[in-house]
Amino acid sequence: MTIRLPGVGGELRTYVPRTEPLAPTAGAPFTSRTVFSAAHVAADPYADTTPDSPAAVDWDATLAFRRHLWSHGLGVAEAMDTAQRGMGLDWAGAAELIRRSAAEAKAVGGRIACGVGTDQLAGGTPAEVRAAYEEQLALVEESGAQAILMASRALAAAASGPEDYLEVYGHLLRQATEPVILHWLGPMFDPALAGYWGSSDLDAATDTFLEVIAAHPDKVDGIKVSLLDARREVELRRRLPRGVRCYTGDDFNYPELIAGDEKGFSHALLGIFDPLGPLAAQAVRVLDTGDVKGFRELLDPTVDLSRHLFQPPTRFYKTGVVFLAWLAGHQDHFTMVGGLQSARSLPHLAKAYELADGLGLFPKPELAEARMKTLLSLYGVSR
Repeated sequence: MTIRLPGVGGELRTYVPRTEPLAPTAGAPFTSRTVFSAAHVAADPYADTTPDSPAAVDWDATLAFRRHLWSHGLGVAEAMDTAQRGMGLDWAGAAELIRRSAAEAKAVGGRIACGVGTDQLAGGTPAEVRAAYEEQLALVEESGAQAILMASRALAAAASGPEDYLEVYGHLLRQATEPVILHWLGPMFDPALAGYWGSSDLDAATDTFLEVIAAHPDKVDGIKVSLLDARREVELRRRLPRGVRCYTGDDFNYPELIAGDEKGFSHALLGIFDPLGPLAAQAVRVLDTGDVKGFRELLDPTVDLSRHLFQPPTRFYKTGVVFLAWLAGHQDHFTMVGGLQSARSLPHLAKAYELADGLGLFPKPELAEARMKTLLSLYGVSR
């Protein structure tokens, strides 16, 4: 088994794929951390669509992938950024995804939390943003899933300052029936969210964020922070009210943040745990035994892959996630809603294959190799 892979300069080099994958086994539920994987959606490759058409989803493959994650003990964070929310998946598609995934979670006993946003709006006043949030919150609660209050592009555009965030979030938290997860997504994931919480100064934004939480600590299960800044996450984590969790969304520094320090640790809600699911679950079970060193030995080597997938423009990381799902055999095609399979270059995808293969992430290395060669041939790379 050998394969010729292109580098960033256009040169071809021979790579010898790994022949033995990792073989993580299912085990007991996690005891030391709460861990969610933000899961991708599988597109319907036979649908006659365009990039600006409503998403056509392959529901069988999409739900099968969620069962895969649940089988390893991971929770599913549904209808989030990884599911191309706002980048191919509109609110109508997200609502259907939430209904179907929540029903599947109930059927198999899986843990699920779902994104609540305002993507049915193109713009609007803070009052209209609040009403859009309320519509989505009602649907998620009716489905029986936990709610994740996502950052809103419409609120970022409509808010005149921190007071608008305090009012909108305060209203939503007062009416939520169960504690929610608050999500702070940085502009590297979505440029339209620059200046969230009413300020481009992150210290001032953090103060507003914490003010929202302090006013309603009984309605906040935790916060999900995706700023790719480990120091800032640790500082924020230490300022949270007792009982409010920090779920790391830092796909660059997650091993150290989950491992924690003498003053605390982060739980996890991560897009990178989509391709890393079984390996991540194995690492957390090692951590459950108190073996921090063993946990880091398993998870630290995955950071190179994660940093590669999430390199700028970070918002296109979903392309690498779906690509690896195809290579791993979780779906039969490399097609994405919105045509986003074209968002990364061939050298980028080749490097993702090499890094994932080196970690043993492909259950059938020969299948991954064959599919990688198929992609290469489509780009004109001869075997």
